[in-house]
Amino acid sequence: MAQEFQAGSNLNAIAGPVQQTLANNYLDFSTGWAQQYLPELYEAEVERYGNRTLSGFLAKVGAEEAMTSDQVRWSEQGRLHLSATTAATADIANDNLTFSSVADSQMFRVNDTILLYCTVDGTTAANVGTTIKVLCTAVDHDNSKIKVIPYTQATLDASGGGATTYTTASVFRAMVYGSEFAKGSTLGTTRETLTPSFTSFSNKPIILRDRFQVNGSDVSQIGWVEVSGEEGQSGYLWYLKAEGDTRARFNDYMEMSMLEAVRATGTQLDTVLGTGGSGEAEAGTQGLFAAIEDRGHVSLDTFNTANNANDNATDMTVVDSIIAKLDFEGAIEENMLYLDRTETLAIDNMLSFVGAGVGAANVGYGLFDNSADMALNLGFSGFRRGSYDFYKTDWKYLNDKMAYGSMTGSLAGESKISGILVPAGVTTVYDETMGKNMKRPFLHIRYRASNTDNRRLKTWVTGSVGGNITSDLDAMEVNYLSERCLISQATNNFMLLKR
Repeated sequence: MAQEFQAGSNLNAIAGPVQQTLANNYLDFSTGWAQQYLPELYEAEVERYGNRTLSGFLAKVGAEEAMTSDQVRWSEQGRLHLSATTAATADIANDNLTFSSVADSQMFRVNDTILLYCTVDGTTAANVGTTIKVLCTAVDHDNSKIKVIPYTQATLDASGGGATTYTTASVFRAMVYGSEFAKGSTLGTTRETLTPSFTSFSNKPIILRDRFQVNGSDVSQIGWVEVSGEEGQSGYLWYLKAEGDTRARFNDYMEMSMLEAVRATGTQLDTVLGTGGSGEAEAGTQGLFAAIEDRGHVSLDTFNTANNANDNATDMTVVDSIIAKLDFEGAIEENMLYLDRTETLAIDNMLSFVGAGVGAANVGYGLFDNSADMALNLGFSGFRRGSYDFYKTDWKYLNDKMAYGSMTGSLAGESKISGILVPAGVTTVYDETMGKNMKRPFLHIRYRASNTDNRRLKTWVTGSVGGNITSDLDAMEVNYLSERCLISQATNNFMLLKR
């Protein structure tokens, strides 16, 4: 009796009389198709989402500088000229004006000449918008009061005759425009010296950390897919891909933290993070968005007027409202607009409505050495309105559907950020650590560093894999660390656009 053999039953199997496909005569990768037939393989990964990184914004608008302390402090100048708003409790009958605070009243001194602009009059609406010039004759700073005499009528309430009758409900914006003294006068003690005003600000760095780990066996594993990534990694070792992605993600986190971070208001995080001790600042740091909310401008009147029937602006009204705020602040003439896609398209539509030439002939490129090619090569396009130049560009962070761009519609309880306006150039501030005035970009990063350790971006490898043997761990651990904070100076010139 002939011995029967089953095809594929052992390594020395004898071929069967009929060629056939059986479950036991080939290795099944998934469905078995790839074992029988040679697929056409694309070895390179497809960049399905293009360049996936989000960082780069801060590199365009700011700079980086080392620091050696747990805190950065700086001072910003106050206004040079003086004005304040009176309270509605003015003793008009006696020509006394009351201010809301002692500090406001201290702006005014005896013999100051003052312009009063009426903003509120509960009795005579026609008085709103009228002006009257007065001379300050006495001050009572302890009670936040000053006494004045009008130039063009006997009293503010016109009881002695005059063109304008103001009431006790009147509210004025008071502005010093000069002074007037009698011949042969002396200042005596009634003319106080005005001391410069300033405001101090501070911020603290936070520590960001991450780690990538791969065991020794996988480091030695060759794959058939050629990997690539934003960090320049390439080859057939998959761990290179994973490590490069971890590094790229950490780089993005370093920038995103500087945008989104906020200071902690309670003590719970201090307990967790070990912050807020004697002389230490509380947990968290103030990122760009929080700084603008705190000290800058927030505008809901955006180029895409989603709050008004979802129509784009068809004239320069929105631009003019921005310019009005810039005029009120420092009148910095060159400004950068970093916008989401909706806003950039809305500006393009607006300029097309206004007319051809607004976006071309009437564009200044002063920031870019008057070179349109340079501006466009950097991803900016610009337009001019009045004495102001605006350069706009798409901001990937606001568009990316796995980052802020995933926040579709309005967020609960607030409007969604659609862009920011950042002044170009540098500002002069008093550095309290250095003890002198310093010129720095309005927006810049401070990172911890000394002669012994630079914590801008630290990377080190531990374990026993990859040629760096530090322990008996059969793995390679790549560690990432950064300690940094964002410094936003003259933030009154910044604007957060929301819709």
